[in-house]
Amino acid sequence: MSDTTKPASAPAGPAYRAYVLFLLIGVYIFNFVDRQIIGILAVPIKEDMGLTDTQLSLMGGLAFAIFYSTLGVPIAWLSDRKNRTWIITIALVVWSLFTAICGLATNFWQLFLARVGVGVGEAGGVAPSYSIISDYFPPEKRARALAVYSFAIPIGSALGIVLGGVLTSLLDWRWAFIIIGIAGVAFAPIFKLSLREPERGRFDPPGADTKPVSIGAVFAKLTTKSSFWFLSFGAAFSSMMGYGLFFWIPAFLVRSFGAELPDFMSFLPSVLFPAGIDEGRTVLLSAAYFYGVVVLVGGLIGIWLGGQLGDGLGKGDKANYARVPAIAFAFVVPFFGFAMWSGDLAVTFFALLIPTALGLAWLGPVLSAFQHIVPPNMRATASAMFLLINNLLGLTFGNLSLGLLSDALQPQFGDESLRYALLGGTVFYIAASLLLFLASPRLRKDWEQ
Repeated sequence: MSDTTKPASAPAGPAYRAYVLFLLIGVYIFNFVDRQIIGILAVPIKEDMGLTDTQLSLMGGLAFAIFYSTLGVPIAWLSDRKNRTWIITIALVVWSLFTAICGLATNFWQLFLARVGVGVGEAGGVAPSYSIISDYFPPEKRARALAVYSFAIPIGSALGIVLGGVLTSLLDWRWAFIIIGIAGVAFAPIFKLSLREPERGRFDPPGADTKPVSIGAVFAKLTTKSSFWFLSFGAAFSSMMGYGLFFWIPAFLVRSFGAELPDFMSFLPSVLFPAGIDEGRTVLLSAAYFYGVVVLVGGLIGIWLGGQLGDGLGKGDKANYARVPAIAFAFVVPFFGFAMWSGDLAVTFFALLIPTALGLAWLGPVLSAFQHIVPPNMRATASAMFLLINNLLGLTFGNLSLGLLSDALQPQFGDESLRYALLGGTVFYIAASLLLFLASPRLRKDWEQ
């Protein structure tokens, strides 16, 4: 990996910048497919291995989050010094291989450790990508560029849910892991050969600091930026619910609606909904398509609108980079409550679209804010410190808290326990909204001019 503190030659026209986003989105899609496929596969895995909801939540959250969160900081520190495209390529290969290994697991602990390996690999994917985008797009376009990059979250999550359901129906859950993992490894050389390392800080003012600094220096800088901490913990509380929903909603649909789910078999090609599968797999696959559409449509709309509003309103007042998502989180709660209380599947579908959109609107403006409150030589490391907080709390405690609550409510509510656990989780969105409102006035002072 070559040192990239010196300027590197890279085309910067609109077409190539769009291609850069396409490649980075491709990697990020694999990131989320491999991360979220466990949500739809939780149903057959639970049945096959005899696991509890708590064990499933540990496998979907803690197993992944342990090293994904902690290793992200030193890897990002390396990204502030070395070739970021190489780091992302190696990370993609590592997490894809461990995804394939998940399909070879025969018990809870083997699968748990394989998910740990997925987290180790994915630790090197996101923060370097944020840094690359900041060196391909000028400040006034970064929220939208980062929002477009974040399209990979609903696309990858939806694909993970749908592909997991389809491959499980055609083959079984083990082959779903293996096939997705192999596909990620195959994409790695395409990515590396196509994306050129940009010059650091190319759009920043003359004299902007691009000299590498220590992790301690980045942390010391962030201690003077109170907005960083309010933004980080606000996003983390939203992610506790966000990751929890990605993981648990498919199981909720199967348990609470079951045979009421739409019959997609009548209008989908047989390869997408194979005939002759048993009733359990039919219900699982219907849940995958149902929630996959919700995540894809709602997520794309919300992320795009968040990026547009962030860049548009942020020109006049930097506080709006935090205020826009704070307002969005406040409106999530009533719409999500309505979706959970409804016993009508059609109402649940449309009611879920709105909180899904509002719950992801933070990505463009908040990620852009992180790129502007530190100088260019600290961006990858500062982003990783944010991801450490966001994912350690979001991935570890989001799935787990909902799983524990569901198990605790099981004796009283039976299969409906998950519905009430999800309703209780809306308190995370309330906390996120309050913290981002507190961050908004601080952004004006912390913004690097």
